[in-house]
Amino acid sequence: MLIVASDQERVEVELQAGRLACPPCGGELRPWGHGRWRVLRRRAGGQDHLRVRRARCRACLVTQTLLPEVSLLRRLDDIETIGAALEANGAGRGHRRIAAQLGRPEDTVRGWLRAFRSGAEAIRAHFTRWAHALDPLLGPIPPAGDAVADALSAIGEATRAAVLRFGPRPPWRLVSRLSGGVLLCNASRPFPAVP
Repeated sequence: MLIVASDQERVEVELQAGRLACPPCGGELRPWGHGRWRVLRRRAGGQDHLRVRRARCRACLVTQTLLPEVSLLRRLDDIETIGAALEANGAGRGHRRIAAQLGRPEDTVRGWLRAFRSGAEAIRAHFTRWAHALDPLLGPIPPAGDAVADALSAIGEATRAAVLRFGPRPPWRLVSRLSGGVLLCNASRPFPAVP
């Protein structure tokens, strides 16, 4: 899986031109059909109907799903909605209140928060590595209180470092990219390596 820009036309141009690299080997990705149609619920309201692009590496012959940066693997809601829920939980709100605020089912929000909480240490470690890779002069990230707060703090430092290095970008889209789209996945889908 490769996280790409949310502009599908731009992704198609890059794919046709051979400018997308295979994550495992660095080879050239070429068009290889599409995935199923899926719905992506937006925070601002409404839904997008996406058909994710697939690509195949010319060198290693492995196929890749090109997941837009506005989403996470196996989630129906966009990263902005999920990020807002994680921030609200970090500020002390419970899943029922967050679900009502975002207009999402309580079970869905509870699932996001549980997944984040169960992977909080791995998330903290991954984003701490990214923060230091993007800003080598960054000192240690101080503990924020608990595992969830520490993970959110590391995410904040990594996105700050990315914005300083590459320019303004929506922070939660950066999180999707830096996590390889697997922010809320279990250990069977490990985070991609930090360069």
